[in-house]
Amino acid sequence: VNGIEIYSMKIDSKVTSRFAHNVITSRAVNRGNVSKEVFFDVDLPKTAFITNFSMTIDGVTYPGTIKEKEAAKKQYEKAVSRGQTAGLVKASGRKTEKFTVSVNIKAASKVTFELTYEELLKRHFGKYEMFIKVKPKQLVKDFEIEVDIFEPQGITELEAEGTFITNELQNTIKKTFSGKKGHISFKPTLDQQRTCANCSQSVLDGDFTVKYDVKRTTSDNLQIVNGYFVHFFAPTNLPKLSKNIIFVLDTSGSMHGRQMEQTKEAMLKILDDIKEDDFFNIVLFESEVSTWKDTLVRATPENLDEARKFVQHISDLGLTNLHGGLMKGIDILNAAHEENLVPRRSASIIIMLTDGQPNVGVSNTHEIEKAVKAAINGRYTLYNLGFGSGVDYGFLERMALENKGLARRIYPDSDAALQLQGFYDEVSNPMLIDVELNYPENEISDLTTNTFKHFYDGSEIVVAGRFVDSNQNHLSVDVRGEGANDALSYTTQQDAEQTAQAFQEQQYIFGEYIERLWAYLTIEQLLEKRITATGEEKENLTAQALALSLMYKFVTPLTSMVVTKPEEDDNEEGIADKPTEGIDIFTIAGTCVVYAKLLLIVKPISIKPSFITKSYGQFYKFKINPTWYTSVDGDPHFIIPVPQKKDAICFNINENPGMILNLIKDPVTGITVSGELIGDKRPNSDAKVQNSYFGKLGIANKHLDFRLTVTPEKITIENGAEKTAFTWLDSVTLQQAGLTLIINRKKNLVLSMGSGVSFVVVLHQVWKKHPLHQDFLGLYTLKSDKLSEQTHGLLGQFFRPVDFTILEIHPGSDPKKPDATMIVKNNELIVTRGWQKDYRRDPTHGVDVPCWFVHDNGAGLIDGVHTDYIVSSLF
Repeated sequence: VNGIEIYSMKIDSKVTSRFAHNVITSRAVNRGNVSKEVFFDVDLPKTAFITNFSMTIDGVTYPGTIKEKEAAKKQYEKAVSRGQTAGLVKASGRKTEKFTVSVNIKAASKVTFELTYEELLKRHFGKYEMFIKVKPKQLVKDFEIEVDIFEPQGITELEAEGTFITNELQNTIKKTFSGKKGHISFKPTLDQQRTCANCSQSVLDGDFTVKYDVKRTTSDNLQIVNGYFVHFFAPTNLPKLSKNIIFVLDTSGSMHGRQMEQTKEAMLKILDDIKEDDFFNIVLFESEVSTWKDTLVRATPENLDEARKFVQHISDLGLTNLHGGLMKGIDILNAAHEENLVPRRSASIIIMLTDGQPNVGVSNTHEIEKAVKAAINGRYTLYNLGFGSGVDYGFLERMALENKGLARRIYPDSDAALQLQGFYDEVSNPMLIDVELNYPENEISDLTTNTFKHFYDGSEIVVAGRFVDSNQNHLSVDVRGEGANDALSYTTQQDAEQTAQAFQEQQYIFGEYIERLWAYLTIEQLLEKRITATGEEKENLTAQALALSLMYKFVTPLTSMVVTKPEEDDNEEGIADKPTEGIDIFTIAGTCVVYAKLLLIVKPISIKPSFITKSYGQFYKFKINPTWYTSVDGDPHFIIPVPQKKDAICFNINENPGMILNLIKDPVTGITVSGELIGDKRPNSDAKVQNSYFGKLGIANKHLDFRLTVTPEKITIENGAEKTAFTWLDSVTLQQAGLTLIINRKKNLVLSMGSGVSFVVVLHQVWKKHPLHQDFLGLYTLKSDKLSEQTHGLLGQFFRPVDFTILEIHPGSDPKKPDATMIVKNNELIVTRGWQKDYRRDPTHGVDVPCWFVHDNGAGLIDGVHTDYIVSSLF
């Protein structure tokens, strides 16, 4: 690609007792006759820690060094001040993070990239799973995945599958296992990698997954090596415990449409899976809280039928009383236990689903956390599911961890119902409650978590520790737990000699793997505890996790890897950080968005008449995405955030196809953005006002002599006299002095300029045979505060703060959408409450954003009149 040939890519994984050590090696050569930039980018599992990275150019190796984040800060700021992208690791998918590094190499030169990462494989549904993302982006002469597994207990099953595997490629996966050893190799030839006989595109694009399980003659497996031990606990053939489960579901207005339909679909499937011995109930919350039944009820066929009818009739309405919903669920569980409605030996679980943030009743998240923790009092597990990007994920995670559960993000895609059901399946079969694994206190130091509220069928509990005496070679463990019929209680023992016998095949073992497994698990748990800790406790947890991260060379949220490049390389250093869940890649101060509207159906908010007359003062406290941005979306609908009000203003521009609107113009940085409107394929006879969208966007930087023209068909770059074109089928990363351009195939492109400002253009594709609509574009401006105070334009004028006051809320012409008087820029305007779509994270369906709608092409809100912004050309 572009004169750079990747001639070798090898992914080598060694798994010893569930602990995986992975090395990705990529070799490239510059076949061109001038220096070129070579990119190495790979997707890693979010659960992994990077441990090493190096680049070797013409025999000289440039290593990555892991430092405390603070110590790496100077390099980071230096890179940022030059307008370069210093962050090398970014969240890139549901299960992955993307590691990217680039380097300039001379003509005919070669470069070798080597990245190492480690992770402890978790057991789900009876199997350990290792996930490898495969995406070389070009045909690779020597491509190979090799996985060696060594399990002292013996391997009972081993499988490998790939989302991209065709019938022909299936035969290239070689798989063998016997006794304690398993081996998988995947080595497709150049021809086997092609999408078709003469194609130069690679079929290797997707997930390669290895799954296996081990032999279990007993519930426990203890291993002792060089002063460390690991204890795997996974009993089988236990009778299932009955469970008491409360579903607490958000039914507020923002769940309207697809999210609510998917929630109902998932709930109906879950009701099919609930066992007759289980007890359950459903709590709904919006502005008010309601329940299906007053108490927990047994899952009889009659009750399940009634529950299905109840679920089918759930509707969405109002605000988000999350506190009220959760407390009601806890009260129902408490009453069931106090009145002995449920078996004494049973597992009690609360599953809460929300798509936003509390904004009625108790809305202070710290108060909610405190109240929920006190009410649960350690008796039940709380699982919080956050639907989409509008949730405060940190709050949901803290609250779940404080109550022995976990938080999970549900992605608003076509498979959201399957994600919800999949989570339920993980926790639907509790086998034990209150599990304790006790070790002699005087023999063990630095023990990982050893008490667990629930043990679920198909999972595994892992405990690791360090011996006080590193020469100790034996260990006994007391195991305790409560099963369906009786208490579980026994003692098990192991000595180092037994482990040594199990590990005779030394070539399968890498380094001090049990010690590294202990360090990995300890760091993971310290970071988790740190989420809910405060003050001195948090400082101590941070210090311990940092010390271990540095000692074992793990890139964690407390450390950074500094990647040093050759001195002649413009971008001398990069910083690899570990992203944390819940912090969105786009959550940047001063974010600004321009967007083009997909035939917007404004979802009215249903409000009861009594609420309209009595509660207008609260009306506009709707849940809103915490990331503030300005957007224009195609009709064109402009959305202007007002962060201090936690609200937004929106307006339309109705103008003819072919007109070009100036959106942003900054005379200081020389940056301009304009958009050309297109209409529908033919006039819509049913519409009073014809739809229009952005069909072409132009972004220019006068100082860099750079122009970018984007249409739904192609992307054209003009650098002075040079002209380069791409299509939306390309995946491209380009870097040059002062700017970076990334094209994400058929999705969006990201353009970052030297000043720090970035633009994201989103592609909207509609059904090709649609009688009316055409493909169109949206534009977001990130870090708009990097533009000067003199910035203007239809959007640029709103990069500076705007304030407003709402008075006299009253019924409008549509009873579901009240009108109000707005004071803004010393003008008094009549505005209407409504919703607009933000398609930034979900180009297909969008996210509803509540706003006050200004009529008449934004008159009174925008400076001048909208025709002042019509220009003769994109540039």
